[in-house]
Amino acid sequence: MRRRTSGNMVLEGILWIPVIVLLVVGTIQLGKISYTYYSLRKAVFTAARYLAVQQGTDVCNLGGDANVQAALNLAVNDPNSQTPLISGLTADNFLISTECVDPASNTVGACLCGGVDGEQRPDYIVVSVTGFSIQPRIPGLTLDPIALSPSVTVAFGGSSL
Repeated sequence: MRRRTSGNMVLEGILWIPVIVLLVVGTIQLGKISYTYYSLRKAVFTAARYLAVQQGTDVCNLGGDANVQAALNLAVNDPNSQTPLISGLTADNFLISTECVDPASNTVGACLCGGVDGEQRPDYIVVSVTGFSIQPRIPGLTLDPIALSPSVTVAFGGSSL
């Protein structure tokens, strides 16, 4: 006697379709997270590179300097339309600092501002993103948001006040 096996294919299809859909959606979400991280890294590098070549940047008062505000605006908004480049990214998410090389010990540390010796010309500009996360969306699964925090260090080639 011969058995009928046409129902096996339907049963196997029903069992494998959710797995395949989960793999496809997961791959799409992984691509979305990777692209967002790449876009953040590009924005951070844009701000760091802009600051590194500017003349007259007040490295001791980075929060109030016009060059810093222009760099953040360039990193966050499209220069032509002034629309945000990345949804949810603001200038408050950026952290900008300077680093100097100590010639005596050849170590990298914070730059001196004010004091007896005056301010140091920084050797590096460090720009990073803090407090930015992305929520992966996979049907049927609730996942925690993934924090993205790229950081870029660029050699300072401009001049400080």
